[in-house]
Amino acid sequence: MDMSIALILGQDGITNGAIYALLALALVLVFAVTRVIFIQQGEFVAYGALTLAMMQSGATPATVWLLVAMGGLVTAFDGLKALKAGQMQRAGMVAGWNLAYPLALVAVLSALPVNELPLVLQVVLTLAIVVPMGPMMYRLMYQPIASAPVLILLIVSVALHIAMVGLGLLFFGAEGHRTPAFSELSFDLGPLMVTGQTIWVLVVSVLLIVALYQFFERTLYGKALRATAINRVGAQLMGISPALAGKLTFFLAAFIGALSGVLIAPITTIYYDTGFLIGLKGFVAAIIGGLASYPIAALGAIAVGLLEAFASFWASAYKEVIVFTLIIPVLLWRSLTSHHVEEEE
Repeated sequence: MDMSIALILGQDGITNGAIYALLALALVLVFAVTRVIFIQQGEFVAYGALTLAMMQSGATPATVWLLVAMGGLVTAFDGLKALKAGQMQRAGMVAGWNLAYPLALVAVLSALPVNELPLVLQVVLTLAIVVPMGPMMYRLMYQPIASAPVLILLIVSVALHIAMVGLGLLFFGAEGHRTPAFSELSFDLGPLMVTGQTIWVLVVSVLLIVALYQFFERTLYGKALRATAINRVGAQLMGISPALAGKLTFFLAAFIGALSGVLIAPITTIYYDTGFLIGLKGFVAAIIGGLASYPIAALGAIAVGLLEAFASFWASAYKEVIVFTLIIPVLLWRSLTSHHVEEEE
């Protein structure tokens, strides 16, 4: 291996590591706030990429009908509860956000030639479809069992992952899809050829991480999530709603996942089950951070990306095994250096 090949592999590793960093941050956030190991994070990546691909092919994305179904269930549960309590205004808001909004998206997608829209509008529509599934998923699947042990929450996550993979096969088919690049720009940097899409991935990843930092440091909702992550019971005693914190956390995780899928769709072919491997690599990075430290998880994600890139050169058939084996010494080291703490009641 000469220096030019090493630089090319390093570029690929950093690009992939930026995406893994975003997913790792989302996984750490979700676990810290809700104690949920968000296995289906990768499915939001695949749904975001494939929804955009369906739009660009001129078809109405099937995911919008899933959003309608989930919104209808949320409306049935929360809307009827509000009506029984005589809260007419709240019932109207629930129906508006969870049922009228998805139906309005269906009308927009049916009326517009979405494949002829500018790319930025296609991306916005993709995020508008996929991201609301996050808080709806929390409301339907996790909020009723929010106080259950971590093992029960993990079982629910595994079941949702399997269901989303099956629905992905139904919605998108078994064939892979790749979307056009955001920019055709490319330039040579020494022995490297840097493409516009690589720059997009790196810039958007950095901007999103900075935006998340500002959100947690400077906004009321961000501070509420930090308080919930540090002490769920104490935050609840201070008036922070666990349900609101959970929905907001899943909203952010779904946004990060869908945006990551949109960013990598021009770089790699995305299949209905591609998100699982991508999500697992983000999970490895999150484990390196102990499912608690954001900076260590981000650094771990870069390490995972670089390890994957160089392993693909030296032993491409075993690159996934090499990446996932990284989790073993990390877990061993943490088991030897950490103290057991009883799960918070």
